[in-house]
Amino acid sequence: MTNIAVSLENVRKVYNKVPVVDDLSFHIPEGEMFGLLGPNGAGKSTTIRMLITLTRPTQGNIEVAGFEVSSYPARVKENIGVVLQQTSVDGDLTVWENLEFHGRMHHIPKLRRQKLIDQWLEYVELSDRRQELAKNLSGGMKRRLQIARALLHQPKVLFLDEPTVGLDPQNRRRLWEIIRDLNRQGMTILLTTHYMEEVEFLCDRIGVMNTGKLIELGTLPELRSKYGEGLVVKQVADRLEGRFFPTLADANAYLDSLPDKTGMMSRPSNLEDIFVELTGRKLD
Repeated sequence: MTNIAVSLENVRKVYNKVPVVDDLSFHIPEGEMFGLLGPNGAGKSTTIRMLITLTRPTQGNIEVAGFEVSSYPARVKENIGVVLQQTSVDGDLTVWENLEFHGRMHHIPKLRRQKLIDQWLEYVELSDRRQELAKNLSGGMKRRLQIARALLHQPKVLFLDEPTVGLDPQNRRRLWEIIRDLNRQGMTILLTTHYMEEVEFLCDRIGVMNTGKLIELGTLPELRSKYGEGLVVKQVADRLEGRFFPTLADANAYLDSLPDKTGMMSRPSNLEDIFVELTGRKLD
C-alpha cells in the first residue's frame, strides 16, 4: 500500500467570515508530482501556507510527512522544503553562506553540512559561484539557489509555489529538468504554477481549485478523456470559443460537415482548454 505524503481532509480557512478555502480534501501519495492549479483568488496560496505551517486552518485536518500540521509544526518543517515565488535568498550573503546559514538553522552537523552543501551546489550547477554574493546572481541562478537551500536538510516533501515565474524559457526548462529529476529520485512534490505546459510536462496528477474548492482532480489523460480529446475552435469577435468532442476524429468530422468554416479549426484539446472550461477563465 502506498503511503500518503500529504493529506487534507475537509479543510476550511475563513478570513473575516469569508471562506478562502472551503471543504478542501485531497491526498498526495509518496513520490507523486502533484500540480495544483487555479485562477487568482482560487485559494491556492492559502492552501500552500497551511501546508507549510505558516497559516492555521480554521477547521479540518492536514497531515504532511505523517505529522498533523497544527499539532506538530516543528516536525513538519523538518520534513519539508519550500521554494516560494518571491526570491527569498539573502543578497548580502554569498551563495555558500546562504546554504551554511540554512544548514545551521536545521542543526546539521558541520562535516555533514559541508558535504551536503557541496553536493547540492553541484546538483544545481552553482559550484563555481559559491563565493559570489547572491544579489549578483541572475534570476535563474537565484531560483536554483533557493532549490538547493530547500533540499539541503533532505526533506521528504518539496513545495514549489510558482518556481519559474519571471524566468526566461531557457532557465525555465533548466529548472523543469531539475524538478523532474528530483521526482524520479522519489521526492514528493507539490507544484503550483501559471504555466500550463509546465504542468503537462511535469505532473502525474492535477487538481484544479476555484473559489476555495477543489473542482477537478485527475491525470491529464483522464481529464482529456472526460472532457473530450478533440476541440473545434471558433473565432467570435475578439475571443475564441471552443467545443469539445470525444476524439479528434469526431471534431474533424463535425468541422467537415459545416458549410461555412470561416474562423474555425479543429485540434487536440489541452490542459488550458479544460481549465477554461472548468473555471471560465484563463490561468493568469
